Amino acid sequence: MESRLYDTSLPIGNNIDVTNTKCDNGSILSRYADELTSKEYITNPAIAREEEIKKAILVLLTPEKSCVLVGKPGIGKTAIVEGIAYKIQRNEVPDALKNYKIYRVNTTALIGEDDGENRVLKLVNELKNMERVILFIDEIHTLIGSDSQGALDLANMFKEGLSRGTIKMIGATTTDEYNRYILRDKAFLRRFDKVDVMEPTSEMCAQILMQTLPKIEKQTGVKLPYTNFVNENIIKFIVDITSEYNRVYENASRYPDVALVMLRQAFSNAVYENNKEVTFKNIYDAIRFSKAVYPDVIKKYLVKFKDLFEEELTNENIKVDIDNYIK
Repeated sequence: MESRLYDTSLPIGNNIDVTNTKCDNGSILSRYADELTSKEYITNPAIAREEEIKKAILVLLTPEKSCVLVGKPGIGKTAIVEGIAYKIQRNEVPDALKNYKIYRVNTTALIGEDDGENRVLKLVNELKNMERVILFIDEIHTLIGSDSQGALDLANMFKEGLSRGTIKMIGATTTDEYNRYILRDKAFLRRFDKVDVMEPTSEMCAQILMQTLPKIEKQTGVKLPYTNFVNENIIKFIVDITSEYNRVYENASRYPDVALVMLRQAFSNAVYENNKEVTFKNIYDAIRFSKAVYPDVIKKYLVKFKDLFEEELTNENIKVDIDNYIK
């Protein structure tokens, strides 16, 4: 069995398998990153994002250029990077990109020092001894303008590796943060090409949820036990109720995240009740207690829910109380 090194002070998901890498125990990558290309993917993590993946790969293949994904929160920018890692695993990338490793770096941890030495600079020095590496830095704007002596010139710090072409970077940030912080950083703009990531359509979102179901089922150990027709109607209903004008304004999330949260909540409800299958009561509770959708929208959609799934609700002896749905 391969040995694994974990930093238990970090949240789950930030730990990596450092087997067969050049990282030692004190390395920044082993402490503050996880390798996406060694991750097990149950399904394609970047469903319906082939166009964005192709654009990002084309940027990565351009000499002295790296990529920054820009879009609204919750639309799946991280999933696109995981989609590239998934393709690298399956050798479905151009030859020039084969055998690359993608490391997702914990940006919050990078903003700090180890024994008085800047962690970003330590990472730069570590990467000098590595090749065929792609760094993924989410919320990359947090590393720009954060240095106490002035702007932290991230692009120039990685200049040597970027110039050699052996180190590539993928950044991700929101549209607002890109306009606020990154546009004013000339060094960054010289070395990073922007790839716009748009919010999926309702049809794309439904496709994403349907193809993500096997992953959620494996993660929770719970099944959505109905026919494909009923499952598709459940997914379409969740997508409809979480559409743009139904969302609470303060809730910044977009498709597919806002719909995935409601779907996952139904599974969480089943896990809480020690069920091995999701019931319509679990789905009903996920809908009626949602904080992402306006209360009057929930009430209106529960009428549709009651009519659309009348047979299933009757079979499971579930009463949908429209007037007192919160109780």
